[in-house]
Amino acid sequence: MLKQGGYNANLMVGDQCYPAFELRNLLLFIQQELGNELAQTICEQIGVGMTELAATQFVYVWQVDYALEALRQNSSQEMGAKLGASYQVDSLDVLLPYLNQFDSLGDCLQFVIKNPELVGSFTDSLVRVEDDILWVRWLNTGKSSTDKYSFQFQHSISSLVGLARQLVDEHLVIDEIRFAEPAAENTDNQNTFLAEFTGAKVMYGKPYFEWGIKRQWLSLPITYQFSAIDTQLNTARTPSLIETVLLKIRQHSPNVPTLQAMAAQLHMSDRSLRRKLAAAGSSYQKLVDQVRCQMAIKMILADNMHVEDIADILGYSDVSHFRQSFKHWLGHPPGHFLRLNQGE
Repeated sequence: MLKQGGYNANLMVGDQCYPAFELRNLLLFIQQELGNELAQTICEQIGVGMTELAATQFVYVWQVDYALEALRQNSSQEMGAKLGASYQVDSLDVLLPYLNQFDSLGDCLQFVIKNPELVGSFTDSLVRVEDDILWVRWLNTGKSSTDKYSFQFQHSISSLVGLARQLVDEHLVIDEIRFAEPAAENTDNQNTFLAEFTGAKVMYGKPYFEWGIKRQWLSLPITYQFSAIDTQLNTARTPSLIETVLLKIRQHSPNVPTLQAMAAQLHMSDRSLRRKLAAAGSSYQKLVDQVRCQMAIKMILADNMHVEDIADILGYSDVSHFRQSFKHWLGHPPGHFLRLNQGE
């Protein structure tokens, strides 16, 4: 059973490390569904080939993000769900020795939520329990477009469901899936595959992207027979500039260094820092906003601080400016966000 919930600041961006099995599965799926030419073009554009991928356990987030977005732009919106459904447990190389240690599906889900650096995550999440349903809410702190975020959301749910079924050898289903976007005018084909594959009731026009599963499924024992060769725990990852910048921003908050001051701390010019962050698909202001948003969420969920105090801690001289920033980050003002988290 999942032992803890709460807020998880799991957003991975830019040059942070991402499990290579995700990119391998993605490129193989593109080859199968859209042809080898597109897969080869993507490999050239992200600077890594299938031969290299076969010999590595980690790649960069921006490389996976680029390939996933290429799939979305060259196919239908529900192709993300179909991609996730295609995953096989034996393709999860770096995760296998960890999964092999767990007794129940709830243990596996907790690991997935708590270890984005090993599992890969394009979002922050908020886990809560209502009655007999465990809810996982996605928080778009990275400000992705709705179409892109929805695609990643569908991909994640389908991969979790498909892999979970293999791990427990049971046809588990999702209770409900909620989209923070309106239903299309023609709903006959919208996310049909996702609903059929997961068994979920799919709803639109909700405040957040989130999915819920009956807690009874999480107590199912792991029955998958792991290979004896998958026993080495390997967590070696390439150092990330973005991780370093995020850490320094958090350490200095609320007195966030300017771009020039941050570059000086990293022993490079501000032009160099700006260029390297851009090459990784991010910017200094995006990272500052990410840290502020995540800090604000944690303080709001603690439910023991006034909004005025949170604004002051984060360096806002005007509480109305903080409220506007928070609504820009997550689509809802602080008070409304807290009420929604409490199940309203």
